[in-house]
Amino acid sequence: MIQNPRRIIGPFVREGDVVLDVGPGIGYFTIEMAKIVGPGGKVIAADIQEPMLRGIEKRARRAGVRDRIELHLATNERIYAGQKADFILAFWMVHEVRDPQRFFNQLREVLKPTGRFLLAEPKLHVSSEQFYALIDGAGQAGFFQSASVSVPLSHAALFFA
Repeated sequence: MIQNPRRIIGPFVREGDVVLDVGPGIGYFTIEMAKIVGPGGKVIAADIQEPMLRGIEKRARRAGVRDRIELHLATNERIYAGQKADFILAFWMVHEVRDPQRFFNQLREVLKPTGRFLLAEPKLHVSSEQFYALIDGAGQAGFFQSASVSVPLSHAALFFA
């Protein structure tokens, strides 16, 4: 497998963390993050597609981590406005968002002051110029870029609140 979830998110997610996985699809990262946060943590899977959330629920039950995952049906207007997160993951999905600036503003609202945010976009769909524009948008929302992160086939950056 090219994308190893534990290798990609392992350095940023800790036991007991509250994690927001935005646009998680089938839960490829969600399940692994639920294992890392342990019984004292939680992963909030926020997606606008209910079938994706149902799929995550099934996979989480099979993996024995369903009790650590909160499924949240997001809308185009509001991603999530609940519990503050220690870590946010937006993996290969921001290029599909209608209003990236509003998206970043909403993420900033739910990230704890000491939180981290990992943004990754596919190089096949997002040019370097487009990714730099996303980084600028995150900065306008109040995120500070900490580092570029090596993620196979991706542009990626780590931010702090």
